[in-house]
Amino acid sequence: MMGLKRYLLLVVLFGTMGEANAKILLPQILSSNMVLQRDKPLNIWGFGAVGELVTVSFGVQVKQTTTDANGKWKVVLSPLKTSAVPAAMTIKGSNTIVLDNILVGEVWLCSGQSNMEYAMRKIAKVKKPLKERLGYPADELEKANNPQIRIFLVNRKQLSKPDSIHKSWSVAQDSALKNFSAAGYFFAKELHEKLNVPVGMISSAVSGSAIEPWIPKDSLENVETGYFKDQKVGNDPGKFYTPMIEPLTPFALSGFLWYQGETNCFLKENISYSYKMKALINSWRTAWKIGSSDQNADLPFYYVQIAPFNYSTTKGKVALDQQTEPEFWEAQTQLLRMPNTGMVVTTDLNDYPDDLHPNYKWEIGRRLALWALANDYNKKLSYSGPIYKSVSFKGATAELEFEHSGKGLTSIDGKALDCFTIAGADGKFVPANAVIKGNKIIVSAKGLKNPAAVRFGFNEAMRPNLYNKDGLPALPFRTDNPLTKQFKPI
Repeated sequence: MMGLKRYLLLVVLFGTMGEANAKILLPQILSSNMVLQRDKPLNIWGFGAVGELVTVSFGVQVKQTTTDANGKWKVVLSPLKTSAVPAAMTIKGSNTIVLDNILVGEVWLCSGQSNMEYAMRKIAKVKKPLKERLGYPADELEKANNPQIRIFLVNRKQLSKPDSIHKSWSVAQDSALKNFSAAGYFFAKELHEKLNVPVGMISSAVSGSAIEPWIPKDSLENVETGYFKDQKVGNDPGKFYTPMIEPLTPFALSGFLWYQGETNCFLKENISYSYKMKALINSWRTAWKIGSSDQNADLPFYYVQIAPFNYSTTKGKVALDQQTEPEFWEAQTQLLRMPNTGMVVTTDLNDYPDDLHPNYKWEIGRRLALWALANDYNKKLSYSGPIYKSVSFKGATAELEFEHSGKGLTSIDGKALDCFTIAGADGKFVPANAVIKGNKIIVSAKGLKNPAAVRFGFNEAMRPNLYNKDGLPALPFRTDNPLTKQFKPI
């Protein structure tokens, strides 16, 4: 929750401004060109002189309220149906504010570090991708002209201040789109194409940020499992949550997108990251439930597996090896056990393993959209690559079963399955033979009579060829994953 000192500061600021200027003010997130979330109650709020009568009109709805003793006011609009017809909202007090070109559709928030912040202007400058089947929309910024996609780029220094010009939302084109999240834009584009409804994207990301600054400090201190009890959590918890997330919480959303982890992977984190991410997911869901009167406590949370990178060759405070990143992937994977979550697999989305900011952001956005389309919009489609489910050891073989096999398992390049290793009770892993049998994979190794564990893609340098027939890659795993018992999702 908002700290007492910060709350009192805002009260004094907004109260003084309201009384001195004798006019109502709005937060940055409410402006012309915005998209309002359909089918949910909608908060419209702001600031003014104490005791001022405020009237909000939108469509056939007219709502009135009076500012409180702190100069704050809020009305709640009844849920709205989808509308691609631009409309105006009028807010009247001692002054009149008119917000125009407003649509009603789906609104999503994307956040994280540099790979989420990665701007559209960079798309045309990247090397031509090696995987032609994934496309290369180098001219997307030039040709983008869809007035039904709107974008809001969070300004860390401005978001918590009242707005006087009401132009913070923009149509997704030209200079506004140039600096917007590429992954966020391509997610919105895919959603609009498949749903034919207006889409609003809010981007709040900071390059190089760890996960802790995006989590309210008290959420880490009070994480349900007590994992961080009596621990001092570093990396400035709450540093970005307070100025860049909290002011958005009254604004109704459909869900969240998250692309972050590289900074924490450099610190060789695993289970601790799982619990930090759990705290982030729960705290954001709770904040929106309270802030926007959303009765759904489990807003969708879809996130991106950090892309393959040569962490083992970097020199930093912590020594890393070729298993550092796969172990971090395991930590990310644990969050799939929480309700309404999904992860995009990226093992095939980095052509150059020394590039911490790989291209293919268009494919990242598309794969994120697949999760949303299937799970939130009832589209019948394959939205995930194969995910390890269980193993049965039978004699000299291991039989693996998978979820999300789709139309069947396949080798994307037509060659024998690769990147499988197998071990006996001694824990010594050797290269394995893997063969598809229906929706199972049979794994064995010459000379190994009693296998006890299987690993797949468990090395930062591996680029596995196991996919489902819908073209989505399998998630790396190890059957002897220790986090399965260590992490408690509920």
